[in-house]
Amino acid sequence: MTFPVLMVLAVVLGIVAIGGVALAFATPGNSRALKRAQAITDRSRAPAARTRSAGADPALRRKQILKTLREEERRHRKASLNMAARLQQAGLSFSPKIFWIASAGLGAAVLLLAVVLGQKPWIGLLLGVGVGLGLPRWVVSFLAKRRSKKFGESFADASDIIVRGIKSGLPVHECLQVIARESPEPLASEFRRLVDSVSHGVTLEQALEKMHARMPLAELRFFTIVLAIQQKTGGNLAEALGNLSAVLRSRKLMREKIKAYSAEASASAMIIGSLPPGVVILISVTTPSYLSVLFHTTSGQLILGGAAIWMAIGVFIMKRMVSFKI
Repeated sequence: MTFPVLMVLAVVLGIVAIGGVALAFATPGNSRALKRAQAITDRSRAPAARTRSAGADPALRRKQILKTLREEERRHRKASLNMAARLQQAGLSFSPKIFWIASAGLGAAVLLLAVVLGQKPWIGLLLGVGVGLGLPRWVVSFLAKRRSKKFGESFADASDIIVRGIKSGLPVHECLQVIARESPEPLASEFRRLVDSVSHGVTLEQALEKMHARMPLAELRFFTIVLAIQQKTGGNLAEALGNLSAVLRSRKLMREKIKAYSAEASASAMIIGSLPPGVVILISVTTPSYLSVLFHTTSGQLILGGAAIWMAIGVFIMKRMVSFKI
């Protein structure tokens, strides 16, 4: 063969070879090779893409952290709304079953008293339901808030005890025992239960979570987070708790300032809320016949009920206006 013929054959064979390779990759049976190559490429690109997405958008990461914190706060708030948790927060030892039985007995007693005094059955029923459901829950809420307030006022001192104990060489467990022995109530009883739980094999983080369920305060939550982070990552616990104590004292100072600034509005709300019942009592004592139509007629009783509802709504709104959460 001559040289031009050999060149033509070589070109034809090259075209045939390229076409065969292309046909082989294009067939369905060999498409797995393409899929494997694409998967390998995607796997090699995925870590870089995740790194870019995590580091390139810190605002998204911040939103995710805030969302997680809100969900945790919502879960703790929901857990603290049941009656068993409220009774624990108030320092009461009886069960929710006994509480509801006592509430029902109180409501029945009010109903019988209203019927004996000559009131209509539906008025006695309303009074019984209102007193039976409202008064015991209000008493438990009042006791829980008072106990939480006492706990929060002394908690910064407890943090200082741990800081001084760690600086002097004592372990954290010994510092907790010192708080349980020498602190005022209810701080001493709560830390005593904490020390007993840790002594029986419960981890410190779990014991603090149970303590926070009994005493749902932001100060205790901060304390739990600091100890949990220190146990996992290490660091200077005395310095961290010292900073936490300074923050807690600053929060307390801010709370007292806000209370002083809103004292006038609170007094005005109390005066405005107590003025209508006070006027009714004075008129009933001085001139009983003037308001008797409101107590002995159906329309007058409906007017009194509507006035009481509107007064309750107004007092609630004024209380919310002068209440600040720190």
